[in-house]
Amino acid sequence: MIDTKRTDVIGLLGPLRRYARSLARDEAQAEDLVQDTLVRAYERRSSFRSSGNLRGWLLSILHNTFIDSRRRHVAELRRLEHVAALADTAAPPEQESRVRLQQVQAAFMSLPDEQRAALHLVAIEGLSYQEAADALRIPVGTLMSRIGRARATLRGFEAGVDHSRPSEAKRPSLRIVGGSDV
Repeated sequence: MIDTKRTDVIGLLGPLRRYARSLARDEAQAEDLVQDTLVRAYERRSSFRSSGNLRGWLLSILHNTFIDSRRRHVAELRRLEHVAALADTAAPPEQESRVRLQQVQAAFMSLPDEQRAALHLVAIEGLSYQEAADALRIPVGTLMSRIGRARATLRGFEAGVDHSRPSEAKRPSLRIVGGSDV
């Protein structure tokens, strides 16, 4: 657009704002509507005929922008209502499952580091026993033993057995055999 048309657009801001306020019934929404209209007009400036009515063209863009936003808003409300209806009928309350998940997580985190690491690599990351053993730089048998102890502790948790320190509950006390006790 040349400078005279730009001046004409600035001169048409008053009528655009008035029309936008009458459509939107809100000052802030009307200003947004005018801005969206001017952006669309600028993007589609090549479709304006130089012999055409600039005021009518801009008011038409404003009207269509308003209608599009209303349709979009109504469609979004319908989608939200539909999702809400599905959520009400399909989703059980989450409180119990969240509490249970936190309990399982606490039991998992209370495992000794070596058991937790071994179980995590195999059960959560999906590594094979050999890959997990290589990652931890331990023999496969040691890995399997750690996983077995971790699973047994978690099964005890599931059965309701309280293990405040699961690895020490079954471990016998060790004593030094041969050598000094210094």
